[in-house]
Amino acid sequence: MRFSAFISGPVAARPAGTHHDIVISSRVRLARNVKAHPFPGWARKADRLAVLEVVKPAVEALPQMEDAFSEYLQDLSATEKQILVERHLISREHAAKSGGSAVVMNREQTLSIMINEEDHLRMQAIQPGFQLKTVFKSIDEVDTRLEEKLDYAFSEKLGYLTACLTNVGTGMRASAMLHLPALVLDDKVNQVIQAVNKIGLAVRGLYGEGSEAMGNLFQISNQTTLGEREEDILGRLNKVIEQIIEHELNARAALLQRKTVTLLDQVGRAFGILRHAHSITSKEALNLLSFIRLGIDLGSFPTGHRQQIDDLFTETQPAHLQRTSPTKLQAEDRDALRAETIRRKLADLPAPEPPRAAS
Repeated sequence: MRFSAFISGPVAARPAGTHHDIVISSRVRLARNVKAHPFPGWARKADRLAVLEVVKPAVEALPQMEDAFSEYLQDLSATEKQILVERHLISREHAAKSGGSAVVMNREQTLSIMINEEDHLRMQAIQPGFQLKTVFKSIDEVDTRLEEKLDYAFSEKLGYLTACLTNVGTGMRASAMLHLPALVLDDKVNQVIQAVNKIGLAVRGLYGEGSEAMGNLFQISNQTTLGEREEDILGRLNKVIEQIIEHELNARAALLQRKTVTLLDQVGRAFGILRHAHSITSKEALNLLSFIRLGIDLGSFPTGHRQQIDDLFTETQPAHLQRTSPTKLQAEDRDALRAETIRRKLADLPAPEPPRAAS
């Protein structure tokens, strides 16, 4: 399948899961390595190619990967790789790879397998909304089928062996992307982050480790994988996310009651700027789209516009904008195209009404 067809083709409808107003997506990633082969970071190109020749056909043969997109990283342009990063289908680290690395993704873009990233296999399942158990079941089925074909590096004492010590054990990273604008507006998000860090979970930005939390989006994930079962990790993460959801809902209710003018002002300013701006940066666009999304949740805009806003979170990113242009875009060109795209997409968005109540 050609990259253009994979990106532009229709994506199968996916159930949004619970708490989709706050939980943007749920993801579970597994790290695995092939026994008796050096980890990619220590491997020579010949070693990486040897692993690739074994692993890629096994992944492509999975029933879940029927009609999949499968490509060597060296055959993708920098823009194409960045598009996959912006869609959270590969990591920024994998996008920097070339010879000896590959990616295989299903047509629905819910399963993605990176070959020769930091580990021989980085497999992930991702779905919209709050459904960690569902995505774990999905990637666990893939892992089970691959383990029947590949000889994984495994220790009876430690579990799955990985390039990074923090992944040894289950090799699992489970995470949820949360939209927390009310906690940010109410100056309580740092308290939540500190509390989450104290119990051994990590809080990261839009693109994971080392990235900024733009658009009031925060990724919550487990940090330890050794000495715990997958079910225990998922159970603990689920409980924490449920508590954060409750805090965000309480913050929304408090803002409606105590800071109605502030809330109206943020939503109204976001509407005015996005509908009329002719140049806008990626960071500003995400932050303003966040308040439009909050307005939808609180009844200021029709709920039918939610998917439109969610799509703009991705479509306004640099590589997605570059994809629509026949010429190389400079920063100021992207800012102008971003503003034009948003104005066009939001042309039918009505003016905000007074918010009603947190959903």
